[in-house]
Amino acid sequence: MLSLSDRVACEDVVMFVNAAVTSTGQREFRSGAAEQRMSLSFLHDYVLGNYRDLYAATLALDVNDFNAALVVTNLLRTARLADPARRAVEGRLIAARLRLLPPQRAYRVFGELRRLGVNNRRTRAIVRDWLVARPDPALDAVKYRRGLAVAARHAHLTLPGELGTVLFDWRRPKRYETPILETWRRAHYEQRALYGLPYTAAEGLATLHGIGRARFLTGIAPKLTGAERLRLQSSARRLGVEAVGMELSRAPLTRLAGYVLSLPRVERVARRAELTEALRTAARRAAGRQAGSWGRVVAVLDDSYSSSGSGVKRRRPLAVALATHYLLDVLAADYTGLWLHHRDDPLLVRATGPTGLGERLLDGLAHRPDRLVVVSDGWDNAPPGQAAEVLRIWRTRLDPERRTSVVHLNPVYDSDAFDVRRLAPGVATVGVREAEDAAALVELARFATGTASFADLRRHLDDRVDRFLAGPAQAGQPT
Repeated sequence: MLSLSDRVACEDVVMFVNAAVTSTGQREFRSGAAEQRMSLSFLHDYVLGNYRDLYAATLALDVNDFNAALVVTNLLRTARLADPARRAVEGRLIAARLRLLPPQRAYRVFGELRRLGVNNRRTRAIVRDWLVARPDPALDAVKYRRGLAVAARHAHLTLPGELGTVLFDWRRPKRYETPILETWRRAHYEQRALYGLPYTAAEGLATLHGIGRARFLTGIAPKLTGAERLRLQSSARRLGVEAVGMELSRAPLTRLAGYVLSLPRVERVARRAELTEALRTAARRAAGRQAGSWGRVVAVLDDSYSSSGSGVKRRRPLAVALATHYLLDVLAADYTGLWLHHRDDPLLVRATGPTGLGERLLDGLAHRPDRLVVVSDGWDNAPPGQAAEVLRIWRTRLDPERRTSVVHLNPVYDSDAFDVRRLAPGVATVGVREAEDAAALVELARFATGTASFADLRRHLDDRVDRFLAGPAQAGQPT
């Protein structure tokens, strides 16, 4: 039997992980950005103050980049509160996670540390080692120009060669020996030169030169990254720019699902075979060795109106549900996907109607699956509370032996509850942002039901930290 303190500690840590996975501090369907950020700020301060070692350990989990950056910043600004042994572990975790962050996010962390006045020797060493490990500093000087300049100043670094010159006095030299720096210099005066730059650096210069969008996309196409190509697909099609096309199956599963949902239904119908095969290929890649290992799986997938998300996170909950549908189809030996409203090809799903989870849960449980996976924001409202009652009766009367495991994956953070909204007591509910993380999240879900001990949770996190720090990216990390 779990003690009350252990249960509270488990709930606190899982609650924080749920928030750190799902929320990016942006507006959601039912809450604004201010509420999201205020709620997250409280959670970060609470867990940092009460469970510092576990707070740092979340850097080894699949928390999103926004929250990983907050954890790094908070650990560094409160380093004096940790003993030397704890600071050493935190330093390794911080360095490891910074290398996994997108460069622009890491540079924002350094900018925030400067704003907060965090500039001790340890922080400067972490910034220095991160910059030294960058594969192409000259590219950073062009693509992340302001971020690199701020980081160099804050860490008191002397940049080698032409890097310092191009950041702080770029007009002085008549020519740079480093090719990318010379291309960037020439691009201020020659339109042709800007097509040798990264897209983000060239875009502003194209506007400066008055180059039309279609012409610019055609010229810059060879320099586009996979993420940029996917993001520009729709605008390139509208402008008739074929050079931006890409092999969709190479895109990450959830991003690909979001792209598919952004297309008009008539285009989805016309490209049904191409889009379906791309989603299935991405799902097979995400499943990896676990393909076919989950037995009989039924999913209840939320396509209610609230899954349309917000103006800044358009259709994000629906994209997670669609991506999870294709992933579970690969993970399961036998799979059935049940949408709340949609009854046709999943590719044509759209957000509409109320969130009536209860009836679809009955349909799903009638299959007697090994696993029932629910992907929903948890706002069961047609009628309210029916899903909780269905799950209660199923667990207490029809399946007391727990032959069917029930997991609720929730892609939306509820700022009022400081957690993702739960369907019913005793049902494992975890936050999800990328469908690709579903398998790891199901592993974490057992700590959300009150059946695992705090010691079990610590062992789980310690194991994740050990694996994280033992990864190939950890060569030469500062301590």
